[in-house]
Amino acid sequence: MLKVSGIDAYYGKIQVLKNVSLQVEEGSIVTILGANGAGKTTTMKSVSGLLKPQKGKIEFLGEDVTGLRPDQLLRKGIALVPEGRQILAGMTVLENLEMGAYHRKDNEVEKDLNKMMERFPILKEREKQLGGTLSGGQQQMLAIARAIMSKPKLLLLDEPSMGLAPLIVSDIFKIIKEINGSGTTVLLVEQNARQALRISDSGFVLETGKIVAEGKANELLNDSRIMEAYLGKKSS
Repeated sequence: MLKVSGIDAYYGKIQVLKNVSLQVEEGSIVTILGANGAGKTTTMKSVSGLLKPQKGKIEFLGEDVTGLRPDQLLRKGIALVPEGRQILAGMTVLENLEMGAYHRKDNEVEKDLNKMMERFPILKEREKQLGGTLSGGQQQMLAIARAIMSKPKLLLLDEPSMGLAPLIVSDIFKIIKEINGSGTTVLLVEQNARQALRISDSGFVLETGKIVAEGKANELLNDSRIMEAYLGKKSS
């Protein structure tokens, strides 16, 4: 579904991504792991159109989409839940969800709104509440639900568990698995390596802007180097 081939990305004169290549198969969950500053968010920004790579190619469903704007990519089926959630704090829960579907021309928006309220009961309870007054976990659920309202083929999730309590983190990963089970392909950037790999099909490890490891999720989870670097302990 997604093929990233040899991209370089810069902030000013500072090179952040160096010849990054990765693939995401349709129907899968793929995780990008790495420490802070490794280039994970920059990779997501490049795929979602927020940052134009200076070199390389990004293909989505066989089409070259390198350099397209975020709104153009959204219409093609790529939706991003950014790091820090970035919900519309001054708008209600319902208005945030409606904004997720702003580009849609079909007549099923109301039906999908009802689906979101069923999937996220807490959002139904708080549909008239301002987004900025929700807890961190509720805001993350709203950000994910808002992205799903765009009916994406590929959902990009940048650090969805960041700053959340362990119980909420567990709920978020269950939701990601459910979303994938309903037919949406997922590319996930996550520092919680163990949780992410448990729900993923495959993964890539970024280090100082380069892919240094890749493989099936269970292989990465059982790799002693990955365990030590990203799970904080040596494997037995």
